[in-house]
Amino acid sequence: MSFAEFLPLFFMAVMGLSLLAYVILDGYDLGVGMLLPRGTDAQKDTMIASIGPFWDANETWLVLGVGVLLVAFPKAHGVVLQALYLPVAIMLIGLILRGVAFDFRAKAPLAYKPFWNRTFFAGSLVASAAQGWMLGSYITGFDGSLLGWAFSFAIAITLPAAYVMLGAGWLIMKTEGELKDKAVRWAHQALWPMAFSLMAISLATPLVSQQVWDKWFALPALFMLLPVPLVSVLALVAIHRVSTRPRVVHAGYGWLIFANTVLIFVLAFFGLAYSVYPYVVIGQMTVYEAAAITQSLTVTFIGVAITVPVIIAYTIFMYKVFWGKAGSLSY
Repeated sequence: MSFAEFLPLFFMAVMGLSLLAYVILDGYDLGVGMLLPRGTDAQKDTMIASIGPFWDANETWLVLGVGVLLVAFPKAHGVVLQALYLPVAIMLIGLILRGVAFDFRAKAPLAYKPFWNRTFFAGSLVASAAQGWMLGSYITGFDGSLLGWAFSFAIAITLPAAYVMLGAGWLIMKTEGELKDKAVRWAHQALWPMAFSLMAISLATPLVSQQVWDKWFALPALFMLLPVPLVSVLALVAIHRVSTRPRVVHAGYGWLIFANTVLIFVLAFFGLAYSVYPYVVIGQMTVYEAAAITQSLTVTFIGVAITVPVIIAYTIFMYKVFWGKAGSLSY
C-alpha cells in the first residue's frame, strides 16, 4: 500500500475513533444531564460537579471528528451536512442550552435554579435524540422513505437510553452514599430499555441496509462476526448481575457497569465500521472517492500527527487530576 492509499484510510480511522471517543466521553455527561431531575437539590449539585471538569473538554472529540470530515473528505462533508442540516442544528441548540444552563444554574439567583436544571436536562435530551437521529439517517444512507424515517426515529430514542446507562455508571464511580445507591437503581432501570432497543436496532439494521445484510450474513463472515453479539449479550448480563447486587457495588466493583456499557459501545462501533467500509457515505461514496487530494492530505497529516497525541495527553492528564469522588459544586 502506497502512502497516497494509506492517507484516506488513516483519516477515516481518526475520524471514526474521534466520534467513538466523543460518544463515550460526552455520552456519560449527557446521561447525567438526563438523570438530573431524579436527584434532590443537593444531589443535583453533586451530579453536576461529577462532570464539571470534563464535559466541555469531552466535546473536543466532536470538533475533531467533524473537522477531519471537512478537511480530509470534503465531498462527503457536503453530502452529510446537507442531509443532516436540521438534526445538526437541533443538536447544537441542545449543546448550547447545556452550556448556558451549566453556568447559570450555579450563578443565577436561587429562585431560577430549578429553571436552569430543567434547561440542562432538556438540552441533554435534545442533543442525545438528535445524535441518534443522525446515526439512523447515516446507516440508511439518508433514505427519505417512511422506513428510513422510522429507523432514524427508533435510534433517536435508543441512544438516550444508552447514554443514561453511561451516566448512571459514571455516577456510581464518582459519588457515594444515597446518590450512589440511586445511581445503581437508575442503571438497573435503564438496562432493559437499552437492551431491548439495541436488540431491535441490531435486527432492523440489516433490513434497512442491503450492504449491512450482505456483509454480516455472508459465509464465512457470519461465523467470524458471531463474537460481537455474543460478547455484547455477556456485557448486558454482567451489568444486570452487578446492578442487582448492591454488595458487589459497595465492594468496589461498581465500575463494571460503566466498563461493560463502554464495551457495548465499542463493539457497536466496530460492527458499524465493518458494515460501512469502504464507504464514507453508504452506497454513495467510498473513502477514496471522497478524499481530498494527496498533497492536501499530506499537510493535514502533519497537523493531525501533532494535534491528536496532544489531545489524548491532556485528556488523560485531566482525568488523572480530577479523578476521585465528586463533592458539592462551588465557584
